[in-house]
Amino acid sequence: VAMETVSLEHQIQSVQRHIAFLKKEQMELLHDLHLEILHLQKHCSELTHDLEIKELEARQQDVLDQELEEKCRAMEAQLQEKEKDNLELRKELQHKETLVAALRSSLRNKERRFLEELKRRSHRVTILDTELQKQTEAAAYLS
Repeated sequence: VAMETVSLEHQIQSVQRHIAFLKKEQMELLHDLHLEILHLQKHCSELTHDLEIKELEARQQDVLDQELEEKCRAMEAQLQEKEKDNLELRKELQHKETLVAALRSSLRNKERRFLEELKRRSHRVTILDTELQKQTEAAAYLS
């Protein structure tokens, strides 16, 4: 019985050592798990922060895109207005070029008539001058 008691005590001590070993292993495992949880929480916080920043940047980009689209539409409207103005100015220029061509033609006709009239009068002056010279010679002869 005494041997059984000693053997039983050894078994109890062995079980207690195993329990102590398992408690120690469990404590280390729990400590490591706690550290891993903290690491994962930190990583999750960083990812959440990055996601929030990316969402903010995406919203800001959306606002910028909308502003650019509005500016683009405004510029397109201005471009259409300018093209309309240019078309009107081209029509006006074409009309004025037609008027200038008509005025040039009219001026050439008037210049031609003026030169013909000038030629005719110059011829008339020459004839009158010749007559005057003849009459002056005749008057000088008669006197």
